[in-house]
Amino acid sequence: MQTMRALILKQPGQPLSADEIPRPQPGRCEVQIEVTACGVCRTDLHIVDGELPSHKLPLVPGHEIVGRVTAVGADVVGIALDDRVGVPWLNWTCGECAYCRGGQENLCDKARFTGYSVDGGYADYAVADSRYCLPIPPSYSCEAAAPLLCAGLIGFRALRMAANAQHIGLYGFGAAAHILIQLCVAQGRRVYAFVRPGDEATRTFALDLGAVWSGGSDTQPPHLLDAALIFAPVGNLVPAALRAVRKGGSVVCAGIHMSDIPSFPYELLWGERVVRSVANLTRADGAEFLTAIERFPIHTQIQTYDLLQANKALDDLRSGHVHGAAVLVPRR
Repeated sequence: MQTMRALILKQPGQPLSADEIPRPQPGRCEVQIEVTACGVCRTDLHIVDGELPSHKLPLVPGHEIVGRVTAVGADVVGIALDDRVGVPWLNWTCGECAYCRGGQENLCDKARFTGYSVDGGYADYAVADSRYCLPIPPSYSCEAAAPLLCAGLIGFRALRMAANAQHIGLYGFGAAAHILIQLCVAQGRRVYAFVRPGDEATRTFALDLGAVWSGGSDTQPPHLLDAALIFAPVGNLVPAALRAVRKGGSVVCAGIHMSDIPSFPYELLWGERVVRSVANLTRADGAEFLTAIERFPIHTQIQTYDLLQANKALDDLRSGHVHGAAVLVPRR
């Protein structure tokens, strides 16, 4: 039996264990992928730290996978051996419910998620449903492409919720925001970056990427926002963002987990302001995003770690020591 290295979550709240386990084999609609890079996402932190309910234990986390196809199932169409593909968060949907039939497969009640309800990419190999894999543009290295598969995609979906907003606030300037700001600037939008109070390094990072202003999340921007996109899992940011958006503006909560939103005066919501969430993504989001970044190339700022350093990567992300995105690179 062929084996592989994998970092495994056995108990939420505990470090991942490095084990040698059987190499997964693809089903009829699946491909086996030799992982060349896997992004470390804040959602991984929520899973590992037990802030999201466990769907599978033990679990191999990781849902920003880039790799080379090494085996294909009997019913796979459109993907061949040696193709380079990306595996995002959305792993499978039923295709039959009202959400799936109505173009909202991201809301499917039976959906499965990579690195959460099925094993992911903190390993040498992974398997994925071929219908949910994405082609990786050849202009991106494997390491640079990995954060695009969740940070990039969820940021893009959040931006779609902001419609044609020209003055956009980004709260939480991490992996998603550092990708999204580049797309916004290329489209001629004005971006206001909100960072942890006193975090001058991240403030400078945001300005270097094209923000017209950057300040603490507890301050008001110099111009009312058309929309505010919140990537930090901090409920207190919702009323803060409402104070910063104009009448008729939107506050979009883009994370899968957030601390409780405190009560706030109705006058902050009044004026037809909107608070909404983003849940998961669709395959259509993936296709549109990949088209967009071909037109407006994105540079992902990454910090790479060996696969066996996954716990350090998670610790660095947890403590705010990652500027841009963390990426695991299996070195064989």
